[in-house]
Amino acid sequence: MPLSKQEWADLEKKAHEMRLLTLQTTYDAGSAHIGGAMSAMDIMVALYYKYMNIDPKNPNKEDRDRFILSKGHTGVGLCSILADKGYIQKEQLKTFNLTGSKLGIHLDSNKVSGVDASTGSLGHGLSIALGLGVGARLRGMDYMTYCLMGDGECDEGSIWEAAMAIPHFKANNVVAMVDRNKCMIDGRTENVMTLEPFADKWTAFGFETLVVNGHYFPDICKALDLCLERRATDGKPIAIVFDTIKGCGIKFMADNYKWHYGAIDDQKYAEAKADLEEYYAQRVAAINASEGGNE
Repeated sequence: MPLSKQEWADLEKKAHEMRLLTLQTTYDAGSAHIGGAMSAMDIMVALYYKYMNIDPKNPNKEDRDRFILSKGHTGVGLCSILADKGYIQKEQLKTFNLTGSKLGIHLDSNKVSGVDASTGSLGHGLSIALGLGVGARLRGMDYMTYCLMGDGECDEGSIWEAAMAIPHFKANNVVAMVDRNKCMIDGRTENVMTLEPFADKWTAFGFETLVVNGHYFPDICKALDLCLERRATDGKPIAIVFDTIKGCGIKFMADNYKWHYGAIDDQKYAEAKADLEEYYAQRVAAINASEGGNE
């Protein structure tokens, strides 16, 4: 359904809170994959706070929507959302990636409530999502499965095997999403392994492909609305390439592949927090200057 101006403001506020919580978790842990968590945050916030049919009090309900974080190394961002939603206690975040914690860098679905699949061995998430989508159809259930991949992850051949299979099986209850921040652990994606023309590749495999600003909620929500409409009309599955910025909101991290993984000390924490406050103020100003959401 269309995004109202109030909903837009609420999503912006939540995304800001989750970025701050992810920063705090990274600081408490000493380090984490914070760059990719920041680039993916707006996408995950839209899903968890507007679109997904979920119930933290009943995390295993059969008709829930599923979310597969295929780029599982950025679980530091997802676990912040899970804590805020009530799947886990916020106090647990202080143990993230520490010895004996249930919250590892790659979140374990057997240990962390609300995690639908253990991921992080890159390239597997989209195949898992396809299995969930086909399984829903066979069981006569109408839940959606959203799979978020990294763009560097799309160097993996298994991604393209799943991409070939999803249109073949007409699994339009599966949404293939890519966090296209153009950075990976070894450098810029186009220097490591050329992906472009990236959107055309998804189209060639049989998807309707959308290229969307991954930090602008009206566009994010418009794309996700189309995915729900498509499921109802039995049309092509959709792939969404979200144009994002690594380390979004933090100046010294932004668009810097070296922040695929990084350590946060006192000075960097203070700088990052100030940057995030400034970034949020800019985004609120953009709402106030707009005429509305995607209505």
